[in-house]
Amino acid sequence: MSQWNSKNEKAGRPEPSSPLHGLPGRHTRVSSASRSPLHLAVALDGTGWHPASWREPVARPRDLFTAAYWADLVAEAERGLLDFVTIEDGLGLQSSHFPDPDERTDQVRGRLDAVLIASRVAPLTRHIGLVPTVVATHTEPFHISKAIATLDHISTGRAGLRVQITARPNEAAHFGRRTIPRIEAHDHPDTQEVVAGLFDEATDYVEVVRRLWDSWEDDAEIRDAATGRFIDRDKLHYIDFRGPHFSVKGPSITPRPPQGQPIVSALAHDTVPYRLVARAADIGYVTPHDTDEARAIVARIRAEQRAAGRSAEPLHVFGDLVVLLDDDAGAARARRERLDALAGQPYPSDAPVFTGTPAQLADRLLEFHRAGLSGFRLRPAVAGHDLPAITRGLVPELQRRGVFRRSYEADTLRGLLGLPRPANRYAAAVTA
Repeated sequence: MSQWNSKNEKAGRPEPSSPLHGLPGRHTRVSSASRSPLHLAVALDGTGWHPASWREPVARPRDLFTAAYWADLVAEAERGLLDFVTIEDGLGLQSSHFPDPDERTDQVRGRLDAVLIASRVAPLTRHIGLVPTVVATHTEPFHISKAIATLDHISTGRAGLRVQITARPNEAAHFGRRTIPRIEAHDHPDTQEVVAGLFDEATDYVEVVRRLWDSWEDDAEIRDAATGRFIDRDKLHYIDFRGPHFSVKGPSITPRPPQGQPIVSALAHDTVPYRLVARAADIGYVTPHDTDEARAIVARIRAEQRAAGRSAEPLHVFGDLVVLLDDDAGAARARRERLDALAGQPYPSDAPVFTGTPAQLADRLLEFHRAGLSGFRLRPAVAGHDLPAITRGLVPELQRRGVFRRSYEADTLRGLLGLPRPANRYAAAVTA
């Protein structure tokens, strides 16, 4: 896969532990996060986040649209004991331009469906969380609630979703149910109104999904062949959600997920998306470029969380970084320059781009961790090179410093993240 293949034994990375038994999400052992509180995830996007990544010898572009390719990436992430992977998705071809698609043919174009990738990979993994991207703007919350609940059942409690919006008019045209006005200037009041509306819609979307996950009580399934009763109808609930964007009656057709509530996460760059994270998510991904900015962002999210009445609920804030890692910092810089030359321009990124060694990255992560970030979502610039560099270089370095787990010690994603399994809101209401 890359130079990092030869360093597995040298790095001393432990083998994955044996599968844990018992009901997923109900008998989860205490996560090692209490002792090693730094959480680590990777964001998987095609052959890597750098647009020229597909031209690297380790990139495997011919395998990109195969199940085996994605299974190999997630298996590598699980060997590194990472909390979870996110899988990018969209409703249009990738593009370096906004709002219209570009006409480039020298970069990766085309995707497999992220939820289906996660469902295919789930039976091949045992511990790592699987968090596909879901575009709330044009998809139905009922369908997504069912898909993620199914993923949670298939993975025995390791599912989540990353919710995002789209403001591209060409993607709205794929569905023909609504139009989105062209956005020309991000700071124009009309643009801000459109974007705020899309994020408000995403907040309602998540609320509908969460209610549908709760619409079956945990013990709604009786499965008593002798009496002929499979379910207790009194333990299925209408959600009766009515809002400006959705009117959904429920209940779901899929039993409550093993985690009760799979993880909801979102990427946030400014006040409006910070509000979505604070109101609706379990994890927010942010992109600070220094520790002062990280502290300020965490403070803003916590303030929004208090305003939303969620200050008592746990909410992780992860820092996003694109990473190019090599044993030698000069080699990493040379690789980045070569990739930029192939792309025809320096790589533009919404997140900071780190170029250096695993030890240098460990230093950077711990600085941001002390500034209030509880974890990090790393974006490998070249998946075939930088993902193994994370799992076989960075992870052992963090383990040596005593800040990252040496084995999986929870059997659900919520358990890995130190998050409790929520009570069913409708069961609690009936009891009350």
